[in-house]
Order: sequence, then C-alpha cells, then structure tokens
Amino acid sequence: MTLEHDHEAHDHQAHDHDEHAGHDHDEHAGRDHDEHAGHDHAGHEHVSYPDAIANYRADKDDYFRESQGSPVPAADRATFLGIPYFPVDEGLRFEGLTLEPYAGSEPAQFQIPTSDGKLRDAVRAGVLRFDLGGATHTLTGYTFATGASDSIFVPFLDGTSGKESYGAGRYLDLYPEHDGTYALDFNLAYHPSCVYDTKFSCPLTPAENRLPLRIEAGERLAVEP
Repeated sequence: MTLEHDHEAHDHQAHDHDEHAGHDHDEHAGRDHDEHAGHDHAGHEHVSYPDAIANYRADKDDYFRESQGSPVPAADRATFLGIPYFPVDEGLRFEGLTLEPYAGSEPAQFQIPTSDGKLRDAVRAGVLRFDLGGATHTLTGYTFATGASDSIFVPFLDGTSGKESYGAGRYLDLYPEHDGTYALDFNLAYHPSCVYDTKFSCPLTPAENRLPLRIEAGERLAVEP
C-alpha cells in the first residue's frame, strides 16, 4: 500500500493549468516515505497499519500547515487545525485487485468536467472490482496526459458525499504493486484541493463512480459544532 496522494496531477490552479502539473501536494512524503504500511521510514522495524496511517496523516497536516505548496490559503495556515478523518477501517482495504479492461458503453477517451466549468482530456484506463456489503462494486480508473505515467486516478462518490464528505467526491491515487495488481484503500481517500481554495480546478467525479453505500473512511468534512 503506497501512502501518497497526487493532488496536483488532478487539481490545477484555475488561472494556470500547467502549474505543478504532475506533482503532488504530499510530495514531501514521496513514494519512498512510508511506501508500505507495516514498515517504518527506514524500512526496518514493523509498524502497524493504523500507526502508519496516523504517521502519514500527521505529516500531511504539517505539510498543509507549513508548506508553500499547501492548498490551504496562506492566511489560514497558522490556524489550520488539521484534516478531519473517519476512523481507520482495515475492512475498507482491498488488495490484489486487477485493473480490468474498460468495457462500458461510454467512450474510453473523453473529457472530464472540472469544478471551474472547464474540460480536461482523460482516458478510462480500466475497472477495479471489489466486494463490500454483500455485493460486488466497480470503480473506473482514469489517466490524464499531465499525470504520473504509472498512476491511476480513482475519484468516487458514496453515501457520505454532500454530507460528511465533499459533494463532488473524494479521490484515490493508485500505483501498481510489484505483481501488477492494485490496492484500493479507502482510508487514503482525500478531498480535492478546491475544498480549501476555489482557485483550484478539480475534476468532478463521473456518475459511473457513484457507490451505492457509505464509505466511512479517509478524509471527511469537519463536524459542525
């Protein structure tokens, strides 16, 4: 399980769609920083999955609070309290998934709408299939010309969308494991940058990736007092 996100491969500043294209708001973590849950930063000591997630989230909060690349507006960073999350749920990790060829009725090459009313060229790279709640579900993975060449972008909507989580969906960035399979870990689901600042242009989740159940894992909106 790779502990990373690829925000800026998907979320561009609306006034400059090429700014930092293909880079990551969590680039401070890097692909080698906590690359797999169960190992420490040096890769020697065993770290439990919940601890690995907690460490990653703490690093991300520091980055959002302190980095010039943070999506949080500069004026708000000093008072940024951290990202709210659902509790870690190891039952919402699905490993060893095959990226099946896309065989739906929509065209493989299409333009995905963004939060600022624009369109971005995208490709339906394949479909991931997993079992949850007594049923089999699918999520389509997408690629962009400006994204990391080996990453799959998986936005999704679920029963929390528009309530406990952002109404336009949450994102997952997937990288192939050594055997070519993928791990779908909803504990790593994150909000697009436009949640923090409307200057970002964020892809909207296609209807085909609406899940008919609640995914209570990953980032959520703050609980109203």
